[in-house]
Amino acid sequence: MKRVVILSAIFLLNLNAIAQKPAKTTKPPVLKNLLDSFSYAAGYNVATNMKQQDIDKMNMAVYKQAMEDVFNNKKPLLTQEQISMSLQFQLAAFKKEKLEKEKAKGAAFLTENKKRKNVIVLPNGLQYQIIKSGEATAPMPKATVGAEDSVVVNYIGTYIDGVEFDNSYKKGNAATFKITNVIKGWTQILQLMHVGDKWNVYISSDLAYGDEGKNGKFQGSTLVFEISLEGVKPFVPKQ
Repeated sequence: MKRVVILSAIFLLNLNAIAQKPAKTTKPPVLKNLLDSFSYAAGYNVATNMKQQDIDKMNMAVYKQAMEDVFNNKKPLLTQEQISMSLQFQLAAFKKEKLEKEKAKGAAFLTENKKRKNVIVLPNGLQYQIIKSGEATAPMPKATVGAEDSVVVNYIGTYIDGVEFDNSYKKGNAATFKITNVIKGWTQILQLMHVGDKWNVYISSDLAYGDEGKNGKFQGSTLVFEISLEGVKPFVPKQ
């Protein structure tokens, strides 16, 4: 078993080393018939699925050889166990690399963002910027354990590059939810807001969706929200 692990590790190291080399420029193939189009479509779909699994580099010569070995019924260069282990190890490495890059980008963004005018930084790193203030006497939501208020909010969510991923205005309705049924950054910031406040909020990944993300997105991502607190629905005990 140890020998299999060592062989797999060596294979992966070699694969990574080769994959880092710049790809040679080749002329695009000419699709002359239906089989050509099918072949291209199949390859395109496979590559798309790989990218969705965080695979962003590949030794194309080795990959092509593996495909030819399968179609020509040749003995594989790796045992089935080695194949499984190679896939498992390298996919984990790709995922870790992508996660670390994403978190580093977020940290760099927050470091620069806190230098901007009127950006306020809380002790845990949560940042916000006041766009509009409601009345100082307007209600503020509470997150008392067992007696959590609900809030009514409009919001726009974007990544740090400005790409939008959610927008309550486009949905046509403000969102209503218990203040503790959201990410940590939201729960914390909403307790500081009065009804009528509109803030830009900058949330690090550990206060957002963490390393695991949600629904295949947001892994390690720092997120930006424009939050407008429209209303508070106080907790009502059950009779």
